[in-house]
Amino acid sequence: MNDRVKVAIIGPGNIGTDLMIKVMRNSGHLEMGAMVGVDPRSDGLARAARMGVATTARGIDGLLALDVFKDIDIVFDATSAGAHKRHNELLQTHGVQVIDLTPAAIGPYVIPAINLEAENATNMNMVTCGGQATIPIVAAVSRVAKVHYAEIVASIASKSAGPGTRANIDEFTETTRSAIEKLGGAERGKAIIVLNPAEPPLIMRDTVFVLSEPADEDAVRASIAAMVARVQGYVPGYRLKQDVQFELIRPEEPLNVPGLGARHGLKTSVFLEVEGAAHYLPSYAGNLDIMTSAALACGDMMARRRLEAGIARGQQETLQ
Repeated sequence: MNDRVKVAIIGPGNIGTDLMIKVMRNSGHLEMGAMVGVDPRSDGLARAARMGVATTARGIDGLLALDVFKDIDIVFDATSAGAHKRHNELLQTHGVQVIDLTPAAIGPYVIPAINLEAENATNMNMVTCGGQATIPIVAAVSRVAKVHYAEIVASIASKSAGPGTRANIDEFTETTRSAIEKLGGAERGKAIIVLNPAEPPLIMRDTVFVLSEPADEDAVRASIAAMVARVQGYVPGYRLKQDVQFELIRPEEPLNVPGLGARHGLKTSVFLEVEGAAHYLPSYAGNLDIMTSAALACGDMMARRRLEAGIARGQQETLQ
């Protein structure tokens, strides 16, 4: 029995090309079936063709027309939030599972360190690069104490932000904020992204501020350390930049949280950096690496479930 599931990637830009290389080098259960774009001059399409992958420059319609499409079970969409809606609608009619690397958020949010095994939807949304990096930290604090407010600032090298990222800035902030609340467990969330034009380009840096109910600092520190280790399991370049910092906000000097009013408790500040694996892009592009690494983990999990279901059906048929 085949132990691989064929996949297609829509969007041969930075993220799509890096993901293709990860699928071919690191995946346990996935096999590249097709790379899909709209520009015949795309470097990503040319690279895919050189690596023996079927390609089309006719977008989603071209994918549906490829001979290999009948064998594809999973599609990664690395285009834009606006384009994803149509892509998803067409793919769902063919029974294809979709992993969404745009901020469209049609399906449930998935962050491997938090809820990978709990989700099995036909469309799974990988939130955003900033969300993948920071929301696990919010969730780590939430496991110790109720979180009133969480604010994240994701700073990425301008050179690592392609047209898709720039077109999705508004969706980035809204999707990340929503996921901070839904997956991170915060009553209120806020997300900010900074495109840093510095030369030479700087590595991805993330800052997480969390205001929670009073809690044991050692317990919070231990929960964060355990979560960092979980993320490092699929993103080796993910790490704390410095020790976790704490500040006690006293009841007589509360902070005003927009939409919630006065809140006091424990303020936790976490500073992170994400170094990319440099499979296709420079190591400073950790924002892209964490997205493709998370998507690969999600795709491998989907494929494993499909393969296990196929084995179970085969055993059942044998028994009959």
